[in-house]
Amino acid sequence: MPVHATTRTGGRRLAAAALVLVTAAACVTTLASCDTGDGDGATRTPFSPRPTPPDTSSFSGTPPSALASADASARASASAAASSASAAASSFEASVSAETARANQAAAAQLKKVSGGGNAKADVSLTGKPRAQTGGLLAVVVTITNRTDQEASYAIQVDFTDPSGKVVESRFVGAEDLAPGAKAQPLAISRKPADPVLTPRVAKAQRY
Repeated sequence: MPVHATTRTGGRRLAAAALVLVTAAACVTTLASCDTGDGDGATRTPFSPRPTPPDTSSFSGTPPSALASADASARASASAAASSASAAASSFEASVSAETARANQAAAAQLKKVSGGGNAKADVSLTGKPRAQTGGLLAVVVTITNRTDQEASYAIQVDFTDPSGKVVESRFVGAEDLAPGAKAQPLAISRKPADPVLTPRVAKAQRY
């Protein structure tokens, strides 16, 4: 009886040891299959690294947006257009001859002596000139007709009024030594902005 008990006990011990060995071998095999080393015969698991996002901590400022670029371009275009319009207006005014400028000064001096509307309003009419031809300025053609039977000179004051009727600017034009039945057409030019819209009217007209 003792012999058989010892045999069974030894068999169980051998079986347990074998199980431990088999388990250890399985673990070694599993580890070997995951090896990524450079040894021969090693099984490698494919590795695909994920892209690393850029480090924005060193960025300075922000890139210009499409809207900001378009706005800058619009401002540049508007500035260029304003400069061009100003140059066109100056060129138009410069086209007025020195003789016309002298006559206008004489008209202003003459009208200082006149009270009321003067004696020749019926001889004067106003016609608007297209802004496309004046560099954007408000300009009117002052048509003066000598309706008398003798030579005469004229002095005209043109007032520019806003929508409320307030006079915001006055210009003086004149024509000297106009023959009977003859006409003169000087220009009265306003330098005020296009808005609000101004209305020109003959404030004074004196024949002398």
